Amino acid sequence: MAVSEQDREFLRRCVDLAAQALDSGDEPFGSLLVLDGRVLFEDHNHVAGGDPTRHPEIAAARWAIDHLDPRQRAASIVYTSGEHCAMCAAAHGWAGLGRIVLATTSAQLGEWLAQWGVPEGPVAPLPIQTVVPGAVVDGPEPSLADEVADLHRRYHRVRSAEDSHDR
Repeated sequence: MAVSEQDREFLRRCVDLAAQALDSGDEPFGSLLVLDGRVLFEDHNHVAGGDPTRHPEIAAARWAIDHLDPRQRAASIVYTSGEHCAMCAAAHGWAGLGRIVLATTSAQLGEWLAQWGVPEGPVAPLPIQTVVPGAVVDGPEPSLADEVADLHRRYHRVRSAEDSHDR
């Protein structure tokens, strides 16, 4: 399924959430959980506090398990500024959530980080469908790529400056 105009509006909100995360000193990722065109849950990364598992996709999966029945979870859509990491993809699969629509892919993020000389993280950047073979994934959305790249560039520029200052 192609990314629709409504999908782009929800992705726009995800990018805004990613910017909020960056403004609060966190990694720029944001996600929504939507059912029947209504946003039920939204969040952004909260890993700056020291817990590297505080990703919005995991929070959305937990929220869905607590508040939606299996049929509703399967009918839901998760929108995200960046493709789920392997940990979040697994949570999505275990929760039985539906379609995923992403603004950017892990491959795009990996290319940007390589260009900026940022080392890879501790978890392989696997495509969602490698972790959850039956997942329906749409995206990326090219109209948001430059903005998402800029958020990550700004985050890593700040981190690099902080690291060199600490030396």
